Amino acid sequence: MNDITFSQPGYFWLLVLIPLMLLYEWKLRGKTLSQIRFPGLAPFRDKHRTLREYMRSVPFLLRISAVALLAVALARPQSTSRGENVTSEGISIVLAMDISSSMLAEDLRPNRIEAAKKVALDFIDGRPTDLVGLVIFSGESFTQCPITSDHGVLKNMMSEIRSGLLEDGTAIGEGLATAIARLKDSPAKSKVIILLTDGVNNAGSIAPLTAGEIARTFGIRVYTIGVGRNGMAPYPMKTPFGTQYTNMEVQIDEEVLKQISGATDASYFRATDNSKLREIYDEINKMEKTKVEITEFQRHSEEYFPWVVAAGLCLLLEILLRYAYLRTLP
Repeated sequence: MNDITFSQPGYFWLLVLIPLMLLYEWKLRGKTLSQIRFPGLAPFRDKHRTLREYMRSVPFLLRISAVALLAVALARPQSTSRGENVTSEGISIVLAMDISSSMLAEDLRPNRIEAAKKVALDFIDGRPTDLVGLVIFSGESFTQCPITSDHGVLKNMMSEIRSGLLEDGTAIGEGLATAIARLKDSPAKSKVIILLTDGVNNAGSIAPLTAGEIARTFGIRVYTIGVGRNGMAPYPMKTPFGTQYTNMEVQIDEEVLKQISGATDASYFRATDNSKLREIYDEINKMEKTKVEITEFQRHSEEYFPWVVAAGLCLLLEILLRYAYLRTLP
């Protein structure tokens, strides 16, 4: 944004000279004009004023303009450009997502895994300055996307995940350990893992609490989310007669998830439906605010030169008109 300011506004008092010049010119013209008496106006009826007579007052107007322009130039007009430098202290985040077969249960719509993906994609959109990565796990774990600032690539890879990509099971400890490995060397001051699962650890060689202790050692906060309604949940099963649904008991090792989050100074959440899952991500988003510093700056550029040039042109034109083109006029 550009504004015009004046560093020496006191010079605008020079504009007081203009009414004084007008008064002086009026009195001087009254003294210098000659008067000749004629008995009538008949000899002058066919006489028309020439261009030079019309321009009689132009030199004086040019002189007034020059004074006004010089006053503005002496007041030193400056264009001021304002802006902001935005620096952010980003957060490195890894989303560790369970993609085991139980994530196909439809107590969240259309199912747990698709609901989790949709909310995670919205969460990524809300963290434009952060590095975000994606780890998936079931019976084993895999880095779907290392931490990156290219959220377009991350979202594409998020959209591609589905149940069945990995050996089935629920290796919570393996998934958490892989997320820690991706995050521990990040230069960010704040490191966060959001681990989402719907089951109990039953695979992998690393215990979830052991992985939680490793996260605490590296100063990584682990927010844990248990997904699934209380009681039973409809689960689709493929049969020779098509997809049929059976109710399966929802088993989430909430105690372990609470211990992991508590040990890393974070929180555990339970998502029993789509709206609750969205609220959880919104709450995490508020708790893990990125520090943004905004520094305002101003740049000044001198703009008096065009005014000086304009004043000089006015004075030059006045001299040319007064002492050349109009020199024979009274």
